[in-house]
Amino acid sequence: MAVTMAEITKLRHLTSAGLMDCKKALAETDGDIEKAVEILRKKGQAVAAKREDRTAAEGCVLAKNEGDFAAVIALNCETDFVAKNEGFVNLTRQLLDLAVAHRCKSLDELKALTVDGRTVADLVTEESGKTGEKTEISAYEYVEAPSTTSYNHLGNKLATIAGFNLEGVDYQVGRDVAMQIASMNPVAVDRESVPQATIDSELSVAIEKTKEEQVKKAVEAAQKKAGLNPNLLDSEDHIASNIAKGWLTEEQAAQARAIAAEVGAAKAANLPEQMIQNIAQGRLNKFFKEGCLMEQEFIKDGNLTIGKYLEAAQKGLRCTVFKRVNLNAD
Repeated sequence: MAVTMAEITKLRHLTSAGLMDCKKALAETDGDIEKAVEILRKKGQAVAAKREDRTAAEGCVLAKNEGDFAAVIALNCETDFVAKNEGFVNLTRQLLDLAVAHRCKSLDELKALTVDGRTVADLVTEESGKTGEKTEISAYEYVEAPSTTSYNHLGNKLATIAGFNLEGVDYQVGRDVAMQIASMNPVAVDRESVPQATIDSELSVAIEKTKEEQVKKAVEAAQKKAGLNPNLLDSEDHIASNIAKGWLTEEQAAQARAIAAEVGAAKAANLPEQMIQNIAQGRLNKFFKEGCLMEQEFIKDGNLTIGKYLEAAQKGLRCTVFKRVNLNAD
């Protein structure tokens, strides 16, 4: 039977599939809309299967909060062209609205929700059929707290959510904190929330770096005393380059290496342990101040930390949890 433009338009409205795809599906089903929808769904599944080995590095990230619940979702695709498409962004927003409305606490829980008889997982699969690109939910995070906030960065590639210990947090205060999280990418809310393994690793790195610096200072002092310029001797490549340029002789290079070996070994064997620990602890404290949200310098006022800003806004107010999703490299 002949397929009418009205039928094609109706099917396109129901599925958002291409004009020719709708026409072919209707022709195959003799104008049966429901069967045509099913064919297009299956086509979406087939496209998704063929795209499984492709990389979906682009996409749309959105966040939303309602009262004591906030969520952020990342719907990925292959190209920025598709990611910016209104239909793709609307699908991301639809999935986010569902997640918040149902207070979903896992990606599996979200995927199992249904819309007009179709699961969220089916909707994502069907999107592959519409766009011809691999489509997947790459991230889903949520927070629960007496008050919550959310922030969507321009371009829909980065979004954050956060929770607070008190009710009635001012909108702008919450937004400021969410923007701070987006901008400064903290590793934890406060130093008590930093995993012990991370602390141990940072301290170990700080200790080794401090030891290396102390040895280097001793070697450079000895080289200067011998009439050598340490700036010409900081690496073997640099030494070779400076010899080729005539800025350093082979004899001077040999003398510098001998000093580095002898003085370096002697200094490394006699480093003052307490001094090393004190300097390393200072570096660890710097890590906490830069990496912990409550201790970070407030981006809008360098005279305040986030902790002090929240306390000034509402006595006793603290951020207790946050999530940050970014499709781009930080």
